[in-house]
Amino acid sequence: MFTDEALDSVSINSLWRKSQQSAQESRSCQTKVVHSTEAEVQTVLATISSTQTEPQYQVTEQLLQQNHEEPEPPGLKDFLQRVEDTVIRELVRNARSHAFDGFQVNWEEHSNLVSCLHRLQHPSSIERGLHVTSVSWSCTGSVIACAYGRIDDGDWSTERSYVCTWNLDRRGQNPKQADQVIDVPTAVTALCCHPNKPALIAGGLYSGEVVVWDTSQTQDPMLAQTGMSADSHREPVYQVAWVPLQEKGEFGVLSASSGGRVLLWTVDSDLGSLVLSAAFALVRQQVPHSSSSSFKARGSSTVGVTSLALSPWDSDTFLVGSEGGLLLRCSFSSQTLAAAPSEGQSVTPRAPAVFSFRLQSGPIHSIHCSPFHRNLFVSAGTDGLVHLHSLLQANPLLSLRVSDSYVFEVQWSPTRPLVFAAATGQGEVQIFDLGRRSPRPAATIEQGGAGQAATCLAFNYHNPHLLAVGRTDGTVSIWQLSADLTEQNPRESSQLEQIANQVAG
Repeated sequence: MFTDEALDSVSINSLWRKSQQSAQESRSCQTKVVHSTEAEVQTVLATISSTQTEPQYQVTEQLLQQNHEEPEPPGLKDFLQRVEDTVIRELVRNARSHAFDGFQVNWEEHSNLVSCLHRLQHPSSIERGLHVTSVSWSCTGSVIACAYGRIDDGDWSTERSYVCTWNLDRRGQNPKQADQVIDVPTAVTALCCHPNKPALIAGGLYSGEVVVWDTSQTQDPMLAQTGMSADSHREPVYQVAWVPLQEKGEFGVLSASSGGRVLLWTVDSDLGSLVLSAAFALVRQQVPHSSSSSFKARGSSTVGVTSLALSPWDSDTFLVGSEGGLLLRCSFSSQTLAAAPSEGQSVTPRAPAVFSFRLQSGPIHSIHCSPFHRNLFVSAGTDGLVHLHSLLQANPLLSLRVSDSYVFEVQWSPTRPLVFAAATGQGEVQIFDLGRRSPRPAATIEQGGAGQAATCLAFNYHNPHLLAVGRTDGTVSIWQLSADLTEQNPRESSQLEQIANQVAG
């Protein structure tokens, strides 16, 4: 039997041991909590399939057996033996032929040869019923300049007009708000952007004045003008062009009017004036006549100039077309004095005409020299035809019916040697490709209401996919041309050379 004291001693000892174990456990360390996750994946059920073909030799044997079993068509063997020599002879001829040298198959179908990108308009011009008389691209190809005036009958010398510019590269361009509007006191009849300076624009006015604007000067863009003097034109100026001068990098302005004079001006920006540098007068008595021309001089009246073109190949050559259908090749270096009465000009006028082409049946509205051949140019006018000429022959090489109405402007493509476009009085722009066998146009641009003539057009030399067209409704449309109308074919230059070497009938 244990006494109470003995039991108490045992209990105390037991409690002490437990407290020691607890103290040992309290001195233990603990690691960071380890997180664990469970994930399952499931694979896609895979199936295996196989096919079996017959051995190749079995297929061949079956075909041969079928061929032997089928009866030979009657006379086939005799026919093949008869034509064998002929077929071989033709195959040899085809192998030696060069008819398709350079031909490239174009498997792509171009459903849209042309598409309209912009339709620009100046609201004030629309309200007043003004016509677009001329369009010209800046040398950068970004800005299109547009002149407003009149092409119908009437006295428009006192009617105010405009020159507007749009920068098509500007983001958020508003087609109904021009970037710059220049107020002009009379109708603008001609326009030409400078070939090197994008801010300069030369213009011809109905009053006979010639003007140069600087569009970088927004407050007063007038850089120089001829004013009304003895040297200036007295009739409407129908054409202006920038001409390289003898000083390197300098350009003058060449202007032509229905008064029969072609004048060369130099720009004096300090004085704000255009200074007459050379003068040429076309007098009927001094016009050379080809054997095919039925033109007869009547009196000593002048030849009214309605169109003008510079040769890109010969700096001494320029072409003029007249109200009476005369088409003349002229020379800047001519020293023959003009048989025109002196009217107090500071420069004595010379007679520039050196060669006359076949007389056309009405006024010649447009002339343009080929950028791909030094002897070729096109002309167009009131007869509705586009005539392809050689500088070496009096008669045209080719005449194409473009319209039953007038043709206001014709221009060669800057990238396709055989392609040109013509703006017609019926409102259409016809694009012709001389490489096609068909005399029909390769593409036709139709826009605007009935009776709205296409008065002018201009290819963009910096971006040849763009074509600007002005109309009598006061709008200017910017068209995008497809690759078919802009990319040159391999044999196109040689085809143009063949056309140039033809003898006109």
